[in-house]
Amino acid sequence: MPLEKATGHDKKLQDRLIEGGEIPQHIAIIMDGNGRWAKRRGMPRIAGHHEGVNSVRDIVEACGQLGVKYLTLYAFSTENWKRPREEVSLLMRLLLKALRDERDRLHQNEVQLKAVGDIAQLPHDVQDELLDAIKLMQQNSGLTLILALSYSGRWDITNAIRRISDDLRSGALKREDLCEDVVSRYLATKDFPDPDLLVRTSGELRISNFLLWQLAYTELYISDEFWPAFRRKNLYAAISDFQKRERRFGMVSEQLQKSQGGRLEYVERFLKSVAKL
Repeated sequence: MPLEKATGHDKKLQDRLIEGGEIPQHIAIIMDGNGRWAKRRGMPRIAGHHEGVNSVRDIVEACGQLGVKYLTLYAFSTENWKRPREEVSLLMRLLLKALRDERDRLHQNEVQLKAVGDIAQLPHDVQDELLDAIKLMQQNSGLTLILALSYSGRWDITNAIRRISDDLRSGALKREDLCEDVVSRYLATKDFPDPDLLVRTSGELRISNFLLWQLAYTELYISDEFWPAFRRKNLYAAISDFQKRERRFGMVSEQLQKSQGGRLEYVERFLKSVAKL
């Protein structure tokens, strides 16, 4: 079943974005502010998490319609295990319910589901549901939705160092072969390109231990909206802002004075030429 297309005013907004410039290939989102959204409404924190699921549904659909190839959602960090036990338990039950409720919709819309993080730390029923959903959608060809679960950037880098050390010790890897590309292949995100755009909701100005290696040249966008109130119109604003940026990748503006269509090819050629020096 193909992804349902946008209609009416929403389609006009999407068409304007597509015509206006580059759509990010990979968007990562720190979904922050669920508890504060609920507190301001005199509701329990879990109500914010419940409403946040509706934001996930809307953003996933909008990304699929716009042609975004990868969407990574920071769903549960390694630090989140430190929260009160009751809240963690409620979050795990909500995750389990969301996986069960959304898997068929995602599958019908050709979404491919992936997960990064210390998945073994999740409750067994959540692990089973997650792995079943990933297997169900593994042949899909649409948007790749990546859930960062029990994940942190420091965990990812530390785990990569351990694996690199093992391979150096065994001889599977030589010290002289170590470079940034090799390190990237040991990260949990090795199968995905680095994010082009990172969106953080709730107005906080930090990246909270998320994708520390991968965000080196990612454009950052901070939204004042709490995640439960963040919808596609807010995503469109983030993408529109992204399209106004000049991504120099360490170079100067004059080196990038090429047509929009040839900009990325120029950057790739430049980086390859530097690598040969």
